[in-house]
Amino acid sequence: MPYKNLTLSNAEDEVLRLSTNWQTLLDAMPEMVFLLRDDGTVQYMNRSAKTCFGNPCPQSVHESLKEARNNYREKLHPAAPNGEGTIVEDLIASTPVEYSAVPFVGYTGEQLIMLIMRDITQRKNFERELLQFNTSIETILEQKINELQASEEMRLRLSRQVNSLKSQLGHYHKADKMVGRSRKMRELREMIHQVSSSDATILITGESGTGKELVANLVKATSTRDDKPFLKINCNAINDSLLEADLFGYEKGAFTGAQSRKIGKFEVVDGGTIFLDEIGDISPRMQVALLRVLQNGEIIRVGGTEPVKVSVRVIAATNVDLAQAVKEKKFRLDLYYRLNIINIDIPPLRERKEDIVELVSHFVNHYREAFKKEIDFVPKSTINRLLAHDWPGNVRELENLIQRAVLMAKGKMITETDLIFDQDPGMTPEKAESFDIDEKLGALALKSIVADFEAAIIQRALHKYNGNVSTAANQLKIGKTALYDKIKQHGISAKSIKQSKKSN
Repeated sequence: MPYKNLTLSNAEDEVLRLSTNWQTLLDAMPEMVFLLRDDGTVQYMNRSAKTCFGNPCPQSVHESLKEARNNYREKLHPAAPNGEGTIVEDLIASTPVEYSAVPFVGYTGEQLIMLIMRDITQRKNFERELLQFNTSIETILEQKINELQASEEMRLRLSRQVNSLKSQLGHYHKADKMVGRSRKMRELREMIHQVSSSDATILITGESGTGKELVANLVKATSTRDDKPFLKINCNAINDSLLEADLFGYEKGAFTGAQSRKIGKFEVVDGGTIFLDEIGDISPRMQVALLRVLQNGEIIRVGGTEPVKVSVRVIAATNVDLAQAVKEKKFRLDLYYRLNIINIDIPPLRERKEDIVELVSHFVNHYREAFKKEIDFVPKSTINRLLAHDWPGNVRELENLIQRAVLMAKGKMITETDLIFDQDPGMTPEKAESFDIDEKLGALALKSIVADFEAAIIQRALHKYNGNVSTAANQLKIGKTALYDKIKQHGISAKSIKQSKKSN
């Protein structure tokens, strides 16, 4: 007898264990599970079912489940006479669901049905939105077709619009490395697209740091000479006599060391394009030589007498006001006219500040990869600080600032304390002294306005005391080390102020 009691006890424990495991498994399922008796009453609901319909579930749910039990065989596929594997869509208490039904016999011999159900509300909403979208598209297309059929004028207008859009899309070239979608940048790209296909000489003007070389690259890439040679010469980086020999070549014996003839850059690039950067800094002698190329399409080698014909498209660039240089007799008028056939003027960054956010994103992405940093956020306060700056150094200054900020950032975001602005070489004591609060109100947070005001005060003090940090610290009643920290934080150069005072 004790042996039998022990066996019965073990069996009960095993049944309890299996039942507990079975319920745990069903509760872990994301699908809803119902066990229905033969009369349609609910014997069991798993956790997902209780979450969706409540526990206990309302009478309306009971009625819907009972109806589902009674009708599921009517919707079965002939290949599944027992209902296994057949998916049925229905509404359970206004909730769209899909379910499959599996009949089986319980351990007490009662007839049960297991409904495995999934809430498809999101899918139905998506299908409804898609149907509405498709219906709208069909309606729009029908209207447009009717308009085209009814009006030849409309058809021609749409054709012109399509051609215009194609033309605008053509402004975006794989060689376009300029960043910005402001109106001024769109106009700049449009002008490049219009003039690049010709062989006319182009003069690119704009302040330092605006991206003149990028414009030259895009002009060449979209020109008919794209597959021909392309050379870039910085006229300000080469000695005048060497520049002439470098551009036009020289004959044997033209000067000491000229042991043989050497052809110049214009002959090397014959048939292609040459980019002359800093053209406003060339000497009068070079101006004459360059004028000959532009007028007659020929060069004379240094030490030579015979002209050499060349076919070279010239793209020149300068940040010098050539019209003013002509008035001051520093630049030839005839050369100015030859260069200025087509003028592409690049707007400064302060005139297209709507591009700053895109430029910041571009530079942050570039330098976080270069420096292996995990910068992924630039707060609005930092952006506002950038928008309030005048950017005398233009895009180059912004790039330098972001490069420093990414390098100096301690976390995953660039804060205002990471922004170290370049010192403006043209800053005068009067400019350092002025501080327009009205201009900054609404654009900057109080903390940023106070920081700018502090920078202006320090700038003014250093100018007053000839760049002497110790004297400025004493007069400002601040420690010398603390003042040095603030000078570094605001990007102020006491050394440059001291040098400028000495030169004056």
